[in-house]
Amino acid sequence: MFESAEIGHQIDKATYKAAVPALRAALLEAQVDLQENKKIPVVVLISGQDGAGKGETINVLYEWMDPRFISTLAFSMPSDEERERPPMWRYWRSLPPKGRIGIFAGSWYSDPIRQRILNEVSLKELDAQADQINRFEAMLVNEGALVLKFWFHLTKEGQVKRLKALEKDPRTAWRVTQWNWDRLKTYDKLQDVAGHILRLTNTPWAPWVVVEGTDDRYRSLTVGQIMPQAMQKNWPAPTSRNPRWHPWCVWTPMVEPYCPN
Repeated sequence: MFESAEIGHQIDKATYKAAVPALRAALLEAQVDLQENKKIPVVVLISGQDGAGKGETINVLYEWMDPRFISTLAFSMPSDEERERPPMWRYWRSLPPKGRIGIFAGSWYSDPIRQRILNEVSLKELDAQADQINRFEAMLVNEGALVLKFWFHLTKEGQVKRLKALEKDPRTAWRVTQWNWDRLKTYDKLQDVAGHILRLTNTPWAPWVVVEGTDDRYRSLTVGQIMPQAMQKNWPAPTSRNPRWHPWCVWTPMVEPYCPN
C-alpha cells in the first residue's frame, strides 16, 4: 500500500533552492487567478503519521503563498453539539468559499481511523463510513470544489528517527510528548487501517497522493508542485454524463493519472 513512499526520495539543498522561486511564482499565479475569478473553493487535506511533516508543510505553504486567502482548520474530538448532528456537519460549515484555500489539518478521516484503531467500530462499520466520505467528497466536487488529499508516510524506523530529531531540537521539542511515543505502539495497526480506508476512498474525483515524509525538501516540493497543477486546470461544470467528476488530472503514486475527456 505504502511501498511507493518508502523508496528514500531526497532532494539536495541546491536543487531545492533552485526550484523554489519558480514554484512560488506558479503557486501565487494560481492563487491570484483563483481569488480574482472566484472560480472554485480549494479543499486541501493534510493527513498522515506523527512526525511526517504535516505542520511543517502547512507552514511552507503559508510562506510560499498569500496567507490572506488561506485558512487552516484543525479538529479535535467532537463537542456535545457536534455529536448531536451528522458527522460531516462540523466540516461542512468550515469549508472555504470560492476563491479561497482551506487547509484541513485533521479531517473527516481522523475519527474513523482512530475509532477503528481503538476497536470502537467494526471493519464493516468502517467501510460504511468510507462510503459516506465518498458521497460527501463527491458532493463537494459537484458543488465545484477541488479536493486535494495528501497522506504523509513514514516507516516505523523513520518515525522514531523523526520524533527523536524533533525532541532534540529546542525549537520543536515541545511538539513531542509521551502521547506521540505511545502512538508508536499502534503503528502497524494504523498502517492497516489507513491503507484500507485510503484504498476505499481513492476516487477519480478526489484521489489520494501518498508522499514520503522523510525528507522535508522532497515533501514540500511534491505538495507545492501538485497544487498549482491542479488549481490551474480548466474548470467546466460537471455534466449529466459525468456529474461527479471534475476533469482535472494530477499524478499520484496510488492511481494512474485520471484525465476524462
